[in-house]
Formats: sequence, structure tokens, C-alpha cells
Amino acid sequence: MEEHKTHLERKMETRHIRMISLGGVIGTGLFLSSGYTIHEAGPLGTVIAYLVGALIVFAVMLCLGELSVAMPYTGSFHVYAKKYIGPSTGFVVAILYWLTWTIALGSEFTAAGLIMQKWFPNIPVWIWSLTLMILIFLSNFFSVKVFAESEFWFAAIKVFAIVAFIFLGILAITGILPVKGFNKAPGLVNFYKNGWFPNGLGGVFTTMLTVNFAFSGTELIGITAGEAENPKKAIPEAIGTTLWRLIIFFIGSIVVMSALIPYHTAGVTQSPFVYVLDLIHVPFAANIMNFVVLTAIISAANSGLYASTRMLWSLGNEGTIPKAFTKTNKRGIPTLSLVVSMLGGVLALISSKVAASTVYLVLVSISGLAVVFVWMAIAWSELKFRKAFLQAGHKLDELEYKTPWYPVVPYFAFFASLLSCILIWFDPTQRVALYYTIPFVAICYISHYLWLKYGKKNKEQVAAEE
Repeated sequence: MEEHKTHLERKMETRHIRMISLGGVIGTGLFLSSGYTIHEAGPLGTVIAYLVGALIVFAVMLCLGELSVAMPYTGSFHVYAKKYIGPSTGFVVAILYWLTWTIALGSEFTAAGLIMQKWFPNIPVWIWSLTLMILIFLSNFFSVKVFAESEFWFAAIKVFAIVAFIFLGILAITGILPVKGFNKAPGLVNFYKNGWFPNGLGGVFTTMLTVNFAFSGTELIGITAGEAENPKKAIPEAIGTTLWRLIIFFIGSIVVMSALIPYHTAGVTQSPFVYVLDLIHVPFAANIMNFVVLTAIISAANSGLYASTRMLWSLGNEGTIPKAFTKTNKRGIPTLSLVVSMLGGVLALISSKVAASTVYLVLVSISGLAVVFVWMAIAWSELKFRKAFLQAGHKLDELEYKTPWYPVVPYFAFFASLLSCILIWFDPTQRVALYYTIPFVAICYISHYLWLKYGKKNKEQVAAEE
């Protein structure tokens, strides 16, 4: 009988984990969606929304830290949810997370092609999209070390760009750099000029899903645990620095943007990053930010294909889908899972072109909420794991990494994530996500329950008879 595996080849170095955890959260959510949040919540409201979002995701990561160090499995939170909440929950978590990244692949292929066409207008978008597909596929196909190394450098470019942006923004706010429309140092003029909450306090809460989406990708740390050379060292280090990374890179950027961009024009015509760089007379501002956003898109697609591939491998490893999905090449890459995940991204891209207002709208709506469901599952798994660990006769000192302030942190992570889902009901533009996601989750639960009750038993009976 084939031995049940918990991980693939451990070839990721600690520096890879650190940079993936740092760069994984810096994506189009920050570069593009932050303008929408400023527009809806106002300058101060946006800072508060991102601070709350940072606390939520940090709490989730503290929960994931204890789980990942105790059980550094490929598939991570899907396996934890299956073991500590229930098989159907584990299945739903895996499907939602796979869908999140696969749908994102489709939009990223298109976005990269559109950016490249700005520089090369005579070359069709589909050629650039196809080029990105091949690049990302090869990055994931050769070995996990090739993926980790490529992601390391993609993330490094994003990190450098954010640091430079914040530095230039501080110089502009303090008057060292001249700013269009200001005769003296602009300071934090937008914060008091536009009032505390120009659109009301409600804007802070209804934008929480957008903020959470911007922070999605942080949980990739848990998936890398299954291929880290030394997960007991790398994972706690990466998670331990999550909060200050989120505050410096996200809150720092948001403060700069909120201070310099009038809230009523933010997110209306262009990226808030381009807007700010143009205000402070940075030459070729649009081209510079387009390059950075292109890097972020490639990085997100690279991570997305990696994460979705590992989810399919884990589902096959747990016996939920055919074992063929666990077959690896000689470099330890689950090739069928990789090909199917890439195919899913291509189909998402096609649906965005031929069924944008039907199939693609449903898929995007579901994927927007999916990561918050995953966070809730991580927090709930942590609560159940700690309880089961102690009931089994173990002592707390045996855990090499412990979630601090237990059970306050996991309860906060769970209910704050749940609340951010409920609050979008009050935003008519985002409410549609609930209409599609809740029935989809219910169908997944019922389908898996029926398969466990009838389909799996029938297969076992046939096997026993043979």
C-alpha cells in the first residue's frame, strides 16, 4: 500500500519563504484597488480600514503559525480543516482556494497583455497573454526551487518600488519635493480638509472586503510549509514579521496616497500610485508604475499557479479526487495538478471574454469572498487543534510555536473575518458576491456529504468484493 505523504520535496530556503511572505501580499489589490477604498471611505477612513484589515490578517497568520509548524503539510489549511472541522469543510476550503487563484490567473493573463500593449501597440494582447502563460508554467514546472527563486526576485522588485514610493511621498508631504497644486508643504491636508469620514463611517466597514482582498496572499506562507527546507525556523520568522510588514508597506503607502489624493478623484481614472508620482513630477511615472504593476501581476500569477497546483495535489493525496493528481515528475512537481490548474486559468480567461456578464461574474464574485472563508477556516482549525492537542495528553510546552493570547486571537480572526463578509451586504456594488458565494458553498457541502455517504461507500464495497 502506498504511503500517505504529507509534503512534497523540501527545497525552499528560509530567504525564499521570507520574500514570498513579503511579496505575496503586495499585488494589484494595493496598486489598483486602494484607490476605490480611498474614494469610498475617505482618507482617514481608509487608513483605519487598512489597520483593521492588517490586524485581522495578522491574527489569522498567528493561528496559521501554530498549525504550520506543528503540521508542515503541503495543502496546509485544507488538511487542517478536514482534520479538525470536518471532511466537507476541508473539501470546500480547498475548492474555494483553488478557485480563487485559478480565476485570478485568467484576469492576470489579460491584465499583463493590456500593459504590454501600451508599450507595443502593434502586437495583439493575446500574444503577450500567451507569453506570460508559458513563462509562468515553466517557472512552476522545472522545480520548486526555480519557482521560489523567480518569486524571490519578482517580490524584491515590488518591495523596492513600495519603499521608494513611501520615501518620495514623505518628501512630498513635508515640502522637500514640490507638489502640483500646492504652494507649500501639503502635509496631511486631505485628512482635515475633507473631514474625518466624508462619506460617513459606513464607508469604512463596507470597504473591508476590498481591504481583505488586498491582503490575500499572506496565507501562502502556510502552503510553502510543505516544501520548506526548515519549516520550524522559516515559518515563525515569516509570520512574526507579518504585522510590521503590513504596517510599513500597506499603511505607509495608504497614508501617502490619502494625504496627497483628493478622495473624490481617487480610483476614478488611474492607479493612485501613478497619480501621486505624477503630482511630484516623477518623469515617466505611468511607465514606471506600469512596470511595477506588471511585475506584481507576474508574481501573483506565479504564486497563484503554485498555490492552486498544491491544493489539487493535496485533494488527490487525501483521496478526495483521483490519485493521478498526486503523481510527480522527477523534480517533485505534481504535473497533472499543474496542467489542470493552468487549464483552469485559461478557461477563466476565455469565460471573461465570451461570458463576462454570466459565468465570469459568478466566478469572480465567489473568488472575492473565498479567501475570507479560508481565513475563517484557519482560525477555527486552530481553536479545534489546540483543544485536541491538550485532550490527547500533550502539554503546551511541546508546541514549538504557540499562537499568543489564545483563544482571543483565533476568536478575533474568525469573527472579524465573518463580520467583513456580512458588512458587504450594505454595499450594493459588492452585495452580489453573497448571492453567488453562499449557494456555491452550500452546493459544495451537500455534494461532498452525499459523496461521502453514498459514493465513497459504494467504491469501498466494490473494492472489498474484488
